[in-house]
Amino acid sequence: MPREIIAAGLEQRYGSSVVLRVPEWRVAAGERWLVVGSSGSGKTTLLHLLAGLLTPSAGALSVLGADLRSLAGRTLDRWRSRNVGIVLQALHLVGHLSVRANVRLAQYLAGLPQDDAAIDSALASLGVADKAERLPRELSQGEQQRVAIARAVVNGPALLLADEPTASLDDESAVRAADLLIEEARRRQATLVVGTHDARLKSRFEKTLVLRK
Repeated sequence: MPREIIAAGLEQRYGSSVVLRVPEWRVAAGERWLVVGSSGSGKTTLLHLLAGLLTPSAGALSVLGADLRSLAGRTLDRWRSRNVGIVLQALHLVGHLSVRANVRLAQYLAGLPQDDAAIDSALASLGVADKAERLPRELSQGEQQRVAIARAVVNGPALLLADEPTASLDDESAVRAADLLIEEARRRQATLVVGTHDARLKSRFEKTLVLRK
């Protein structure tokens, strides 16, 4: 299956307002991209389009060989959960579930069989295997972020997306979080796209897409 991303004449509108324009963009499998721009330039919107959470208002967008406009309902949900890992700025860990159960939730939503070996491997690779039975509130912010990354990568996605993953972190933690995302993408041979306004990350990424209002 093709694993590239191709956008041409891509636009997203809300009413008469255009919130995103991407004239042309091509991402090869395994590349690491930083998507930057001022507030309101469409960074989050682009990530949501790549994940199939939004449908483009205009233009063409192919993600991993799929035209997401041709998918809907459970078919789209299944495609997303099996092909895309997402780390949101708000981590959305389920408070009453253990770390292990939070990561297992990604397998359940993808319709995949329970695979504790894959969960243990993901947690171990991110240095939080010893936290598997704890609740999210018992973890530090950095540990919670590692768990969110583990949940995003446990199903072996071809595309890993992160939305402002360092917005609330100090310099040292921001660099560490970026390096974790890069390392996990490299380990799993996944394409990585990170949307951010954080200039501290620029040196960590080989390619940059600049969005303008």
